[in-house]
Amino acid sequence: MSLKQEFKEFIMRGNVIDLAVGMVIGTAFSGIVKSLVDDVIMPPIGLLLGGVDFSNLFVTLKDGANAPEAGYATLEAAKAAGAVTMNIGLFINTIISFLIVAAAIFMVIKAINKMKKPAVVEEAPAEPSEDIVLLREIRDSLKK
Repeated sequence: MSLKQEFKEFIMRGNVIDLAVGMVIGTAFSGIVKSLVDDVIMPPIGLLLGGVDFSNLFVTLKDGANAPEAGYATLEAAKAAGAVTMNIGLFINTIISFLIVAAAIFMVIKAINKMKKPAVVEEAPAEPSEDIVLLREIRDSLKK
């Protein structure tokens, strides 16, 4: 079998195509989740916590060349000055995004598994065959 033929068979497998479709949808979905976290979820949480903007929640580890005395107002200002920062707010946003994606995937997998499960129909036990009934009668009479 030629390399071209092997490659064609590999690509045409159902699971490879499913994986490719899943990757494209997953990439689009991650953009939606990032916007949901950054633009919808985090602003009210920041407001409840006293007006904290999580995207600008950072710790300066080392000042940049043009460090202001009062510190950096935003993460962008710190990066522009060349400061070394630990970006706690961005990390929190990423964790929340992950949890939302994990919850969504859990719900999808749960729904798929529910559709795949065959309905369990409990049947009444079948009547024993005549041979079994006869053997039981013989056994019972021998016991007596």
